[in-house]
Amino acid sequence: MEIRDGLKRKGPKTIIMGGYGINCERETAFAFQHAGADPETVHLNDLIENKRLLEDCNILVFPGGFSMGDDTGSGLAYANMMRNHLEEELEAFRQRDTLALGICNGFQIMTHLGFFPASTDRYGRQETSLVFNTSARYIDTWVNLGIDHQSDCIWARDIYDLMFMPIAHGEGRFYAESTILGLLEHQGQVAFRYVNPDGTNAKEGPANPNGSLDDIAGICDPSGRFLGMMPHPERAILAIQDPRYTSERERMKRAGQELREETHNIKIFRNAVKYFA
Repeated sequence: MEIRDGLKRKGPKTIIMGGYGINCERETAFAFQHAGADPETVHLNDLIENKRLLEDCNILVFPGGFSMGDDTGSGLAYANMMRNHLEEELEAFRQRDTLALGICNGFQIMTHLGFFPASTDRYGRQETSLVFNTSARYIDTWVNLGIDHQSDCIWARDIYDLMFMPIAHGEGRFYAESTILGLLEHQGQVAFRYVNPDGTNAKEGPANPNGSLDDIAGICDPSGRFLGMMPHPERAILAIQDPRYTSERERMKRAGQELREETHNIKIFRNAVKYFA
């Protein structure tokens, strides 16, 4: 059953967080529904009023946007509001067999909430940061991502191809102290890295437009269940969303081949659905 038939699939219950400057909830819900999940967008206030919603949630998602206008730091005010009202519920969610994803501003929110410690006994503590791009400018472009196959990240399983997706942020430079960075690398918590079009390491060059340390574009927690990433896979799950679509369509046509309808990015969302199959 395809999403365009207008019917809602039954799959893992997925809460897409919304409200207060979040602006990517619709395309994020579309991506999860297309992958076979059962998404529902929930305003932060509604979750605070009905905390039991988290008890039935399999996948918790923090989409991109500019939560609270990023006036006190990207994702910080939204994270503080969740911590102040939902700290116990979030801890119970983490302890269950659940998944969570933060994209762009959502990655920033999850970072502040301590979803990505370098040790299993330090959940709730922020040990990494997403700081201003080295250019000190907002960037809006497309990047190539490579998978770190030493990672145990559930969201990145069985992805062997480069992925191509957009980024759009002003504070996306991944940073951690050297000891924490070393632990993340050693424990396989680095899921995605910025790479050159040929798949070679960006080495913090032009292919890594925000200057992230070690070309890190996404990390997971020690269990591999919680993922945060700055690029936007939800904005490019269909081939027609790729800016190279027209030229690639003509190239494939002349070669007598059929162009696929989806990009490799959909695999991120399908991995989450498959986890609960």
